Amino acid sequence: MVSSPSPSPDGGKDSNLMRRILVLGFWVQGFRCLPWMAINFFVKDGLNVDPSTLQLLQNSANLPMVGKPLYGVVSDAVYIFGQHRIPYIAIGAFLQAVSWLAIAILSPSGISIFTLSLCLLVSNLGASIAEVANDAIVAGIGKQPTMSPKTSQSSSSGELQSFVWIASSAGGVLGNLLGGIAINRYAPQAMFLIFSLTVALQLFVTITVHESSLNLPKSSSGVGIRKQLSELSVALQKPEIAYSIAWLAASNAIIPALTGTMFFYQTQYLNINSSVLGISKVFGQAAMLLWSIIYNCYLKSVPSKKLIAAIQGVMAVFMLSDLLFVKGVYRNLGVPDSLYVIVFSGLLEVLFFFKILPFNILIAQLCPSGCEGSLMALVASANALSFIVSGYLGVALSSFVGVTGSDFSGFPQALLIQAACTLLPIYWSSCIPDDKQAKTNTKNE
Repeated sequence: MVSSPSPSPDGGKDSNLMRRILVLGFWVQGFRCLPWMAINFFVKDGLNVDPSTLQLLQNSANLPMVGKPLYGVVSDAVYIFGQHRIPYIAIGAFLQAVSWLAIAILSPSGISIFTLSLCLLVSNLGASIAEVANDAIVAGIGKQPTMSPKTSQSSSSGELQSFVWIASSAGGVLGNLLGGIAINRYAPQAMFLIFSLTVALQLFVTITVHESSLNLPKSSSGVGIRKQLSELSVALQKPEIAYSIAWLAASNAIIPALTGTMFFYQTQYLNINSSVLGISKVFGQAAMLLWSIIYNCYLKSVPSKKLIAAIQGVMAVFMLSDLLFVKGVYRNLGVPDSLYVIVFSGLLEVLFFFKILPFNILIAQLCPSGCEGSLMALVASANALSFIVSGYLGVALSSFVGVTGSDFSGFPQALLIQAACTLLPIYWSSCIPDDKQAKTNTKNE
């Protein structure tokens, strides 16, 4: 069980310090787009791979994200020097700093796909460990009773989720903006080095903070990994939790991702400048930032089920728009390719993540006390696995329709299939519980 610490005179200072740690953690999480933008060009131009190989590398590098439930169980159950959140954030930052530094200092001519893949796997292992710890802090704080009788628990949880979402989006905006500017002026290794130093700074800031100063809820003593797994198993036996996670994973996995193919189409076929792609990603991150603000101010009262299903439908519309884009319809109407890439491609890239904000708030309300880290990690893992499956399906679809680095004649057909697959999850959105059921669940704990 989780016991809430009693209020102290330093409660305000504790809250401010906790928020600074979360801001830094989620901001760095968003800033990770800086080296990943450089990786795309580094692999395409430096290693001369085809679209399928690029997409396989992108998705395979995310395999450590699938292990998040294990990291969550360990962080919930295993304390390091009396702490079970801060040390894991530090470990994650260390792994990321070392891996990106290795990529930055290795000779471009001497690095192989295998070496690059290994470094990216280590980097994502570190990122996933840090993300699990950060998500557990957010979930744990969201479960604490509020001091003000006017503030509901679900409102407090939603505000904190929106707060860290804003921090992540701000990091993404800056990372993509710097990446779009720097990719034409500096070697990709310079961007890898910048991020490595940024994560090293996070490491040094984190290790100077002791978890006791954050006033976090603490698990009862003697809770081991077996006990934590048992509590997670009990949580998953609740239909509203199991079905919700299954829907989220299926709604992503069923869609064949064509990101690598679209990247090659835009840069190789249309010769879109890399700075335009950077601005497109900035536009997308700015949209995520705006989405978090709009949701927090106006959409928290909208039922999560309806909101998530609506986002799924909008995604399908944008994919059909991509079909018109590839067929040249917008070009014939006088819309420049670069303008479409900035606005529509930027929005579509982040629309996949729009539904995660209301979904995470819903899961945080359903989550039983004591396994916040484990359950939120399982959600992140299911999400990561679904995107990996989606990426592999995209590679298979591209091969099926005959898309290569120089032949995109089958691309419109692939986009049409992608849009049709996106609509399917709407028909089983009944798996997502109503908000009233989630709030009732929280009150009964």
